[in-house]
Amino acid sequence: MQLRHIAWSGMKRRRGRVLFMLSAVALAIGTVVSLATLSAAMRAEVGDELDRFGANIVITPKTRALDLAYGAVAVGGLTVDAQALTLDDARRVRTIHNRRNISAVAPKLLGTVDLNGTPVLLIGADFREERAVKGWWQVEGRMALGAGETMIGADAAAALRRGVGDRLEVGGEPLDVVGVLSANGTIDDQAVFVDLALAQRVLAKPDAVSLIEVSALCRACPIEEIVAQIGAVLPHARVAPIRQAVAAREKAVLQFERFAWVIGALVLIVGALVVTTTMMAAVTERTQEIGILRAVGFRREHVARIVLLETMAVTIAGGTAGWLAGTGAARVLGPVLAQLSEPVAADPRLAAAAVGAALLLGLAGGAYPARRAARMEPAEALRHF
Repeated sequence: MQLRHIAWSGMKRRRGRVLFMLSAVALAIGTVVSLATLSAAMRAEVGDELDRFGANIVITPKTRALDLAYGAVAVGGLTVDAQALTLDDARRVRTIHNRRNISAVAPKLLGTVDLNGTPVLLIGADFREERAVKGWWQVEGRMALGAGETMIGADAAAALRRGVGDRLEVGGEPLDVVGVLSANGTIDDQAVFVDLALAQRVLAKPDAVSLIEVSALCRACPIEEIVAQIGAVLPHARVAPIRQAVAAREKAVLQFERFAWVIGALVLIVGALVVTTTMMAAVTERTQEIGILRAVGFRREHVARIVLLETMAVTIAGGTAGWLAGTGAARVLGPVLAQLSEPVAADPRLAAAAVGAALLLGLAGGAYPARRAARMEPAEALRHF
């Protein structure tokens, strides 16, 4: 009879104890899997939210302001050392080392103009890039596509009395109004969006831009490194990341991950203790059996291997059940506990990790019982008959 047959026979005779240990391991592994799955899903959703938010880096001219006073009377401030941005600066953004993380670079030129007797904010933009950084815009009509089209904000539309399908003359050029932006509480509400080249001509600022918005793919994206690299190629500009939109969400995810690590470690420790105490009780119950095995010629390592085989078989089964239960719990609890908008997907890599963790749990919990069983002397064991 082989050792695995002896181990299997022992497990069948003690089904209640085996089911108890399997349940404990499944609960421990399931808890860890559930927490890990929720943490990964929350982290991925934060990256998606950043990507949907659009621009997460803003480049503006670097300036220095001096406060002026005459005697004890403040007379205002003076901006010095201001260096304008150009279209070439926007092109240089795509030369950084992490350029593969850059999904859009949207230069803009801002200025005020008088249209039909109404002063409005004119924003010149590259419409192709603008669509990428302003995916969250809600537009009545559609986004502008070319130089002969314009979009206007909600307040500007009301002031100019223009809507989708109307025409608006800017700098002597008639433009088709193809979209009206829904009010969003920003300066976009008062703006008229035109092609960047037209805005530069109307504002008499050829090749100039007021700011550059950069959208970086942010799932595991090195924002700080990208900001530093852009700052290196544009030393005359101020480069700032924008994370306010999801800063609270990121903080919550970080806190949840720390909580998950602590709870996971505690649960695994408890699981190892349950395995140890259960197998110790099993070894004590099988004292006579162990004595017979030793008396008929089984060596110490044979006895230890029988105990470890039983332990690992139960813990591997518990790890598999724990992965299934943990993944299912994450799918159910995701929308409730973590406010996830998408269902949690099963991760095969996590299944392998769960079974591996269960195997380590079995080895850690079964090592001492196996050692104790192996050190049992045949004569002492046979006294229990």
